[in-house]
Amino acid sequence: MDQTTQMLKELTDANGIPGNEKEARDVMKKHISPYADDVTTDHLGSLIARKTGKAGGPKVMVTGHLDEIGFMITQIDDNGFLKFQTVGGWWSQVMLAQRVNVMTSRGNITGVIGSKPPHILTAEQRKKAVEIKDMFIDIGASSKEEAESFGVKPGDSVAPICDFTVMNNEKLMMAKAWDNRIGCAIAIEAMKRLQNEDHPNELYGVGAVQEEVGLRGAKTSAAKIEPDIGFAVDVGIAGDTPGVTENDAKAEIGKGPQILVFDRSMVSHKGLREFVTATADKHSIPYQFDAMSGGATDAGSIHLTGQGVPSLAVTVPTRYIHTHAAILHKDDFEHAVQLFVEIIKELGADKVNEITYDS
Repeated sequence: MDQTTQMLKELTDANGIPGNEKEARDVMKKHISPYADDVTTDHLGSLIARKTGKAGGPKVMVTGHLDEIGFMITQIDDNGFLKFQTVGGWWSQVMLAQRVNVMTSRGNITGVIGSKPPHILTAEQRKKAVEIKDMFIDIGASSKEEAESFGVKPGDSVAPICDFTVMNNEKLMMAKAWDNRIGCAIAIEAMKRLQNEDHPNELYGVGAVQEEVGLRGAKTSAAKIEPDIGFAVDVGIAGDTPGVTENDAKAEIGKGPQILVFDRSMVSHKGLREFVTATADKHSIPYQFDAMSGGATDAGSIHLTGQGVPSLAVTVPTRYIHTHAAILHKDDFEHAVQLFVEIIKELGADKVNEITYDS
């Protein structure tokens, strides 16, 4: 396994539920620190790595988010089964019978999301999706007291289990937390590749916390950085699987990163969008356009910082997001990194002023 693939494995295998991102943050810090002048955090725990190309130059913020969707334990019943609350957006049909890690203060405990078996459901009940309120987590405890003796308590985070896997087509990679460790990986790799390149700005690679519950860490980290230009790097929806029409999602994995023109939290900045696409065209980097009326990215918080920050979301098309296992294409990661390297090399004061005031 090469160094980059090993980084992707470590990032996605790490657990990081909103409000409990330390494990993922430690992995990102390990991989980005060699290329940064300094690494700090804001008061919510978002990681901020700074690399100075030109002191006093524009501040460019490239943000992935550390958190993944998961669950939180709310109670333990008398028989040792765990009730839970979703943290982030889940569709109930993808949850049943999936393995999870309960993150206790004594270490992770493996469990499985359970419910009544279909054999004892009525014909009418079998036609309906099981509601989340009727699910539970089985950790093999025989009583509440035994579950507590394992270290489980209300408030514990719960993360999906899906080990990072390179598929038979080695360009395709499956993991549980592409949303959004791939954004963190792109920030790391772009900073790495700029080590021996001039860039007329101060680059901030950010691993934001609590994106899945309201774009929260991006708001606090942007307040600390006060960026001149902001990018959110996230996953996007791949439309190349059975049953998905072009009206649902147009992007295909392997065809380049997506330039998000619109989402629920932000209308993309016209001047920045045109600069990014012109840069991609100049360097023959493939890209796709997308719009997402039903979701949001950290750019939604970044662009409202201070007097406003020209911002754009660049996403990597990904299959099966917000499930235990998602798939993306390594070429899209590579092209996204290449795009950000070229973007950052050109974002000097004159270009930033042009984007900000002439658009």
